[in-house]
Amino acid sequence: MRLYPDTGSVVSAASGGFTVARDSVQRALATFWSTTGRFMQRPSWTWGAMKIDVLSRDAAVVTARYTIPHWTPEGRPHVLGGAWTSVWARQGDRWVIIQEHLSDLPRAVAEQVEATMPPAPPPAKP
Repeated sequence: MRLYPDTGSVVSAASGGFTVARDSVQRALATFWSTTGRFMQRPSWTWGAMKIDVLSRDAAVVTARYTIPHWTPEGRPHVLGGAWTSVWARQGDRWVIIQEHLSDLPRAVAEQVEATMPPAPPPAKP
């Protein structure tokens, strides 16, 4: 949540809908973590192509591809990812996201990536 402003509007669009408040973004992230994120085994974040446009001294737009390959608790390969566009604004001495849009990776593409993943690694020893 440190990437977003402490006050004011934050527009976040994903899955055909959008929200306009910081607390809505926080709820969406908490829901993702409780339903998906915490179950990922050995996830890694991979950035793909990235385009940065500087709009002014205090504003920029970042568009990037990303994937999060991981294994399910059952040991199956699984990939989340897509494209992310974010509008950044300088507020005081920090840069924050004031708008973002996530487009999911088509399932067929994710399955192609999953097919290249090695078998699930053995569980880490305590």
